[in-house]
Amino acid sequence: QVQLVESGGGLVQPGGSLKLSCTASGFTFSSYAMSWYRQAPGKERELVAHIFRSGDITNYADFVKGRFTISRDNAKNTLYLQMHSLNSEDTAMYYCFIPRLRFWGQGTQVTVSS
Repeated sequence: QVQLVESGGGLVQPGGSLKLSCTASGFTFSSYAMSWYRQAPGKERELVAHIFRSGDITNYADFVKGRFTISRDNAKNTLYLQMHSLNSEDTAMYYCFIPRLRFWGQGTQVTVSS
């Protein structure tokens, strides 16, 4: 069955960096565009970044442009989100998502705090 397992979240100081990973299984990873979403307490889930199947086209929410980079390794069935210059507003649960299958991972918590 389809599985998405996120990892790499944690507590980081303002200005710090983290790299999230999403390991996929149960489907042909290279055939699907993928996305990262996040949801902060009391707020709606929002799109962070999106990447096409081959990885050559990416899109970002305005609030992460220049700070976050989405990438993928189709040989390893893994999606990544490199995050730099983190601030408190980036604190959220981060989710991996397959748009065409409308399938979510379980999420990984990112907390930015001193």
